[in-house]
Amino acid sequence: MTDPDLDPSADWRRYAGGCVLLDGFHALKHALRFGAEVPVAVTADRPAALALADELAPDVRDALDGLLTEVAPETYASLVPRPHPTAVAALAVRPSREAGLRELAHTPRRAPVVVLDQPRNLGNAGAVIRLAAGFGATGVVTTGTLDPWHPTVVRGGAGLHFATAVERLEVDRLPSGPLFALDPEGEDIRGLRLPDEALLAFGSERSGLSRELRARADHLVALPMRPQVSSYNLATSVAMTLYHWSAGGGAPRVSQMS
Repeated sequence: MTDPDLDPSADWRRYAGGCVLLDGFHALKHALRFGAEVPVAVTADRPAALALADELAPDVRDALDGLLTEVAPETYASLVPRPHPTAVAALAVRPSREAGLRELAHTPRRAPVVVLDQPRNLGNAGAVIRLAAGFGATGVVTTGTLDPWHPTVVRGGAGLHFATAVERLEVDRLPSGPLFALDPEGEDIRGLRLPDEALLAFGSERSGLSRELRARADHLVALPMRPQVSSYNLATSVAMTLYHWSAGGGAPRVSQMS
């Protein structure tokens, strides 16, 4: 249990500038499972948080017991942009960019890299990172101006940024490997095999693939879609594509863990 003589608010302020906010119990749970360094964690209801751990995450229960400091509800609310229903928040050290780039560049790969080309919606980017982690993708790369470690993206990713490499790169700096770009004019994905070393690229929600990424693509690939339907949500497109890749045997085994 954390030393009661320490001021968790002071610790929080000391680490906040250089750390990633883990917003809620599930984000903290996932971050711990995948080796995040968490210097401070607070809750407005410690017994309830540990009861959640007993029910949903016994594998990290002891770690949570040692990390979580109970604070007054008003103190908790002052530390976060908006209180989470689980009344849990933590700060985690962001993995180094060098480590992320090494992971993305390492070959041979056992799973594709997802590339989001100039995404605009922070929540959609977070949902994609959560999907990619679930499928065991090597990583998620964004191009353009969106920061894939923005707090809203991390919130949408439920702490699973720590389960896969997440970086922002220019198109000419993408990892090696055949690039399969999703486009309505592409070849039907159902007739293709997506290799483990593939880069799977998805255009922005509004304007599709950039000219630069389209020029870099080795293959244009289309998802099956009923005529007159405009498009799928970005996260849905990524899920369908990763599922198609996984049908070749590349996905991780099914887990019963919450």
